[in-house]
Amino acid sequence: MAVVFKRTEGLTQAHTHYCPGCTHGIIHRIVAESLEELGLLGETIGIVPVGCSVLGYKYFNMDTQEASHGRAPAAATGVKRVHPDKTVFTYQGDGDLASIGTAEIIHAAARGEKITTIFVNNTTYGMTGGQMAPTTLVGQKATTAQSGRNPETQGFPIRVSEMLSTLDGAVFVERVTVDTPANVRKAKKAIKKAFQVQKAGLGFGIVEVLSTCPTNWGLSPVDALQWLRDNMMPHYPLGNFKDVEIDGEVK
Repeated sequence: MAVVFKRTEGLTQAHTHYCPGCTHGIIHRIVAESLEELGLLGETIGIVPVGCSVLGYKYFNMDTQEASHGRAPAAATGVKRVHPDKTVFTYQGDGDLASIGTAEIIHAAARGEKITTIFVNNTTYGMTGGQMAPTTLVGQKATTAQSGRNPETQGFPIRVSEMLSTLDGAVFVERVTVDTPANVRKAKKAIKKAFQVQKAGLGFGIVEVLSTCPTNWGLSPVDALQWLRDNMMPHYPLGNFKDVEIDGEVK
C-alpha cells in the first residue's frame, strides 16, 4: 500500500503541552519536515527560549538547547560560530523575540549571522497568561491592557518583519500563516527556503508565522482562526519582504 502521510522523523513521540487550537504544533511539524526533506536533521541544532515553546527540546528530534528569555539569537550566534558547518535555528514567540529579545534579534540580523529564526506571532504573552506584547493590536484586550491597547499610552504594535527587512545583514524575510492547508504549504515553502539560505551561507533569515492563542484570546479554536484573518492579517500582511538568490536563482 502506498504511504500517503507519515510522521516526520524530525519530531519525537512526546505529547506537546500546547492548548487546544494552538497552531504551534503545525509549525513544529513543518519546521521538522523541512529539515528532514532537506537532509539536515543530523546536523541541526535548535535553540528554544522561555515562552510557550520552552519545552521544544522535548519535541524536536535533534540537538536542542534552551536559552534565557529573549537570548536565543545570542545563543544561536555562539553555537553557529563554534559549529559553522551546522544548521542552527531559533524558535521564538513574540513576547520573547519582540520584547526582551529585541536587541538580540536586531543585532543578529544586522551582523548577518548565518542562522534561521522561526518567529511565532500570536499578539500575546501566551505562557504567562495573556499580557500585552509588543505585537498586541490597537484595541486588543490583554491582562495588562484590560480596556484594549491604547496607542497614546502604550504605543503601536511592532511589525518585526518589516523592521528587520531594512537591515543589510537580513537576506530572507517572509511572513506567513498556518490558518488553512494552502497557507500551511506556503509557510513550509518559506521555512525550507530560509534553511536553504543558511546552508548557502548567505546571511540571516527569518520566517514570521502568524499564529492563534485561543486560550488567552478567549475564543474557540475555529473562531480564533477567523479572528486572525479579520484582525491580524490586515495589520501584519502576508508576503516576502526580502529575498535572495541561491545559486543564481530565487527559489
